[in-house]
Amino acid sequence: MSNSSIRDTFFEECEELLEALVEGLAAMEENASDMEVVNAVFRAVHSIKGGAGAFALDRLVNFAHTFETVMDKVRSKQLDVDEQLMMLFHRSGDQLADLVEAARDGREPNAESEAAILKELGAYLDDAENEEELAFDAAPLAFDAAPMAIDLPEAEAEPPGEPEQRRFDIRFRPSPALYANGHEPLLLFDALAELGTLSVIADLSRLPEFDSFDPEDAVIDWRLTLQTSEDETVLHEVFEFVDALCELEIEVSEEPAESLPADLPEPADPIAAAPPPPDPAVPAALTTEPQGPAQKPAKQSPPRDEPRGPRPTLRVDLDRVDRLINTVGELIINQAMISQRIEELELPAVAHLTNELEAYKLLARDIQEGVMAIRAQPVKPLFQRMSRIVREAAEATGKKVKLVTVGDSTEVDKTVIERLADPLTHMVRNAVDHGLERPDKRSELGKDPAGSIRLSASHRSGSVFIEIADDGAGLNRTRILEKAIEKGLVSPEAELSEQEIDNLLFLPGFSTASEVSNLSGRGVGMDVVKNAVAALGGRVSIASTPGMGTTFTIVLPLTLAVMDGFVISIADQTMVIPIASIIETIRPNPRDLHCIGTDGEVISVRGAYVPIVDVARNLGLSGEGADSSGVLLLVSTEGQGLTALRVGAIHDQRQVVIKSLESNYGAIAGVSAATILGDGKIALILDPDELVKLTPAALFLPPAPPPKPELRHA
Repeated sequence: MSNSSIRDTFFEECEELLEALVEGLAAMEENASDMEVVNAVFRAVHSIKGGAGAFALDRLVNFAHTFETVMDKVRSKQLDVDEQLMMLFHRSGDQLADLVEAARDGREPNAESEAAILKELGAYLDDAENEEELAFDAAPLAFDAAPMAIDLPEAEAEPPGEPEQRRFDIRFRPSPALYANGHEPLLLFDALAELGTLSVIADLSRLPEFDSFDPEDAVIDWRLTLQTSEDETVLHEVFEFVDALCELEIEVSEEPAESLPADLPEPADPIAAAPPPPDPAVPAALTTEPQGPAQKPAKQSPPRDEPRGPRPTLRVDLDRVDRLINTVGELIINQAMISQRIEELELPAVAHLTNELEAYKLLARDIQEGVMAIRAQPVKPLFQRMSRIVREAAEATGKKVKLVTVGDSTEVDKTVIERLADPLTHMVRNAVDHGLERPDKRSELGKDPAGSIRLSASHRSGSVFIEIADDGAGLNRTRILEKAIEKGLVSPEAELSEQEIDNLLFLPGFSTASEVSNLSGRGVGMDVVKNAVAALGGRVSIASTPGMGTTFTIVLPLTLAVMDGFVISIADQTMVIPIASIIETIRPNPRDLHCIGTDGEVISVRGAYVPIVDVARNLGLSGEGADSSGVLLLVSTEGQGLTALRVGAIHDQRQVVIKSLESNYGAIAGVSAATILGDGKIALILDPDELVKLTPAALFLPPAPPPKPELRHA
């Protein structure tokens, strides 16, 4: 492997370590006394420092060393974690991420920010530790390669004046993955022996009989006794690179170091107590636990379905996955074409041909689902990135804000996650700047001085819903309307509903900020968010209650490649509608249809009246007057709730490959994308929510009352 490949692997691992660091710091905020969490944060910083040292990334190493030194004082309980220190740890984690990114991209990091945080970290270190840090910074980093001895060295006698020796009892149970990854327990024992006097006992109680022995299994456990003056954290550092590949228990013992662990089994008889003859191939410090002369090893081989350590992963270039997805898309189109051609031949019914064709269809679906699962990524890294945005925005505005995340394990296509980062960042900043009140104002209103931003993700109706909610003052619709009139975007005589006023926020350059700040008033408004989400085939909506807060909802397609849909006819056109958005299909009975006004129509469905939207008329494919024939598709839309879409007929249900229409042709109202059918023709994929928006609002809601002039504030 080339040095470049190893370097790339290091930075990929840094991304995972930084995610673990952010997660650990968030857990520390909830419970700073949990030593497992503190140790996890320490190990993440320490691992980044160790890898950076191998590539001579001095600035990264120096910062990580100072960071882990302060964190080590927390581990040893010399330092208590308060709100100020916790905030410093968060900022240190952000700076560490900046240094990693700068080292990866080959650019200079922000030296001013780095120096400021190092100064704050140094304030928690005493003079001796600060001198050590300065010496560490000044010393050149050198990594000399030296052969590692196989035989365990005998510990030297304890010189007078050394710190007090303690005895540690260690239980070490490797998993098969430890050996599969190339780790060797003997090298770990060698490192422990350098810390003091070590005794190693192999526990063969899980060794199965020869007939059931699996050479790839890990059936030998180890019990170790170490007498050393080192702290327990140093022992954990020896095992840190195999921490997830084994079961490890380290306990401090009060017994003399010369005695064996108390829980070892007693020999069965004097013969068993006699030590076995020495094996020249085994180091002197390595002994085997006696089993007794007539005692057979217990057959305790773990069941084959028992999980054994972490599941192996494989890093793959995203371009290769994209090519594979495109190929699978062509495979699905090819399958549809073959089915179409066979139908056109009008062959006599042949059972085996039909079965084989159906098997081909199912196989293509399985391949597609498997490939899409490769691209699926949890939104957790994206949500973790927003925690930094919230901290920076809160600091810039002088507000207290806490971030709550829900459903961060929801999986979304990786392309969606990457392209969603910028709009989500803007919306979170907007929520902190515009949505939340200042702490003194919140206290006057009886609210918690610290505002709350809630990020949630979920799968619903074949789509991904991402919500950004705040518990602030809500939208000031009076102010929004005044600003729109002032900018000439709305006529002063216009009577707008609350939803229409809310949608004014998405107009280009619209802003209600009274003064320019680092977060707002730059002429870049929510229109950027709307365009970015629309480019992903999604949409944004707003819900706000005065005094209670505002919620922005982003709705995105679950995948960007393949979906299930109904092939329908609209006038003389063949189109596709996503099956996930359809609740049921209705063949209307004329007595259930009722007219509203001159061109409105509703249908009675189980005692409720549902408005009917004529799809052909909304798309401009039919003449005047509604056609009462056809099929109704009952859908649930975000803006208007239950709605019935009238279409000509339903021809088939099939899996279709989504092709971007906007990038190849342009945006069409009511249409989200296109696809290629089995006969080679192009069919448009309809967007039910956009189709409903093309219908006059009077069909759904009563006319909104005119705004009262005396109400000037929301």
